[in-house]
Amino acid sequence: MSYAVGQVAAFAGVTVRTLHHYDEIGLLLPGERNHAGHRRYGEDDLDRLQQILFYRELGFPLDEVAVLLDDPHADPQEHLRRQHDLLTGRIGRLEEMAAAVEHAMEARRMKVRLTPEEKFEVFGDFDPEDHAAEAEERWGGTDAYKESQRRAAAYTKDDWKRLTAEFDALHRAMADLLAREVPADSEAAMDVAEQHRRFISGAYYDCTYEIHSGLGEMYVADERFTATYEAIRPGLAVYLRDAMLANAVRHL
Repeated sequence: MSYAVGQVAAFAGVTVRTLHHYDEIGLLLPGERNHAGHRRYGEDDLDRLQQILFYRELGFPLDEVAVLLDDPHADPQEHLRRQHDLLTGRIGRLEEMAAAVEHAMEARRMKVRLTPEEKFEVFGDFDPEDHAAEAEERWGGTDAYKESQRRAAAYTKDDWKRLTAEFDALHRAMADLLAREVPADSEAAMDVAEQHRRFISGAYYDCTYEIHSGLGEMYVADERFTATYEAIRPGLAVYLRDAMLANAVRHL
């Protein structure tokens, strides 16, 4: 049994362009080609692709993934065991890496003396007071949270409007790429993701690539953030997460 590249892309939730790239760099060579030269993938190929995607989600560069998978002394079970250990250890760390992320950023906005109408004018449907206690409990001891508090305390209403408009523009740009079916790991999407990271660093706290990837994970894991991005465009939360991770891998 073999599958066409389009079928495999649908199974795995990746783009055809991604599979072509993996083929070009020798990471995932299709097991066969039909008489027209089109790629066909067998069960072994799907198993390898699964391993590739596991490692990619863990942030491994593709060249390191190739080395790991091509190790003649490693068996598939060992790969799964390693990935399980890495994921288990990362779960707790990812929760901490969400330190001073947008919950905290929004929470600090309640320090601005606005009427309820003005709050919704500036923040849309998100009321920071709903999450202030949660943000402080989860991330109040982190340097990033403290830095975001320090900066936010100095912002005026006009500053918040400007920052909100800039952030919204980045989200619209990403939504436009999604609408045009530009791959999340494309240069265009990664460039917008980098602008997104730099915006956070410039406005709130030093947003490292590791923290930025953690933010992306939260956009999908936290239904409140997911709902916000899905309202902009269906699928945007996952697309943004993937672009942020791809950008982090590109730089790290």
